[in-house]
Amino acid sequence: MALSANLFLRQSQSLVMTPQLMQSIQLLQMTHLELMQFIAQEVERNPLLEMAADDGDLGGEMPDNADRHSNTTQENQAAADEAGASPSLDSDWYENGASERLNDRLDTNYDTAFADEGSTQRPDAPELLGQWKSMPGQSGDGSEGYDLDDFVAGQVSLRDHLNQQVPFALSSASDQLLASVLIDHLDEAGYLRADLDEVASRLGLSGADVEAVLATLQTLEPAGVFARSLSECLAIQLRQRDRYDPAMAGLINNLELLAKRDFATLKKICGVDEEDLVDMLSEIRKLNPKPGSSFEHAVSESVTPDIVVRPDGLGGWQVELNPDALPRVLVNHSYMAAVARPKASKDAPDQAFMSECLQNANWLTRSLDQRARTITKVAAEIVRQQSAFLDHGVDHLRPLNLKTVADAIKMHESTVSRVTTNKYMLTPRGLFELKYFFSVSIASAEGGDSHSAEAVRHRIRALIEKESPEAVLSDDDIVDQLKSSGVDLARRTVAKYRESMNIASSVQRRREKRAMAKVSAG
Repeated sequence: MALSANLFLRQSQSLVMTPQLMQSIQLLQMTHLELMQFIAQEVERNPLLEMAADDGDLGGEMPDNADRHSNTTQENQAAADEAGASPSLDSDWYENGASERLNDRLDTNYDTAFADEGSTQRPDAPELLGQWKSMPGQSGDGSEGYDLDDFVAGQVSLRDHLNQQVPFALSSASDQLLASVLIDHLDEAGYLRADLDEVASRLGLSGADVEAVLATLQTLEPAGVFARSLSECLAIQLRQRDRYDPAMAGLINNLELLAKRDFATLKKICGVDEEDLVDMLSEIRKLNPKPGSSFEHAVSESVTPDIVVRPDGLGGWQVELNPDALPRVLVNHSYMAAVARPKASKDAPDQAFMSECLQNANWLTRSLDQRARTITKVAAEIVRQQSAFLDHGVDHLRPLNLKTVADAIKMHESTVSRVTTNKYMLTPRGLFELKYFFSVSIASAEGGDSHSAEAVRHRIRALIEKESPEAVLSDDDIVDQLKSSGVDLARRTVAKYRESMNIASSVQRRREKRAMAKVSAG
């Protein structure tokens, strides 16, 4: 068979993902913080992009009324000087002998009597005045405002709190160094996560020295800090309260039985009757299992809602974008016109760079506008589907999936998935992630409308909260009650939902509720 080269002309269509299209898709799933960081990078890279201020103006522009106010002030001052109506502030009247006359008439020193109210006398603490003038936002004459955040006390961390106590508990420099090392091995809950043998060998100390320093550190506040386990943490707190007796030690050493609510075995181990065991359990509940959790570990970040839902006054709901989460990016066409020059061979690279910047700037503004309209369209459809939830609560949350919303707004499921990722909606019933409104469908026992899985979990939680110690509901009882209300659910599904909500079994709940009832009665 002979081989030969031939030319063929063929026409076909294909979808090509351009870099700009890929970035547009990425913009949809960006959170508010990620979007602001991306825009800041683009503004720094592109000279034609500018961030708009909160009032819609460019950040670097001066308001027109500021110039008019300045001109008016200068005109009034000039007119006053010409008319001689009043001397200027630079030559105050008390500098022309009026101060001495007031001193003689009032029999006091007028210059020092009101030193804090505009006096030109030297202050008692000039270094403080210098610090005040050098603070951000201060112009030196007190005319500018100041930021109250500069005066807010900083949060004290667990490490700082313990380091302040170490010099009072340990006098030796080597012991303080060891304490500093052990403090560095504390986790956020205040537990010691270090191998004492490894620490001792690294510092050239004996195990007994490390144990002695650790015993001293366990007496610091908060009570229970430097514990290596939950039982040791509770034991430290009980010792400081003088409540660590042999019976309590037996209870602390068998916390796994307490978690199982095996009170009969605990009574035998501790050697106490039921009344004493109830008192011991009441004492345990007063302890803090995480003594370091009350200190600041990281800056709390508030969630900025992307969508705000309000009643429209006509029985419906108004869906709009949150202005605080909507970035304002402007294209500076005036700067482009100012730098544009006739094309020449030597300016070709500059012209190509500016043309590329203009193209990228226009693309970014269009992409942000498309992103805002897509989020609004998806959120509006979610609100329409879940209007009963907004009116009546979680019991009326409907089952919903991405395909239902995508078909309603004529978009692809992947687009809806990107839009609902890490986006939040502020409603009269609280702040919810958009993914919260999507849940699986559970068939109805009566053949009617199906139920949302989240609504069913809420019903299970409500049934368990209403049960009494004498009538604790088993999983089969919950299945029967749900079926009577129109929810067809298997027993294993009820158990799965109960465990996902960290709700104990009926046996453990019965033991705990009876113990709580005895504590309340006592």
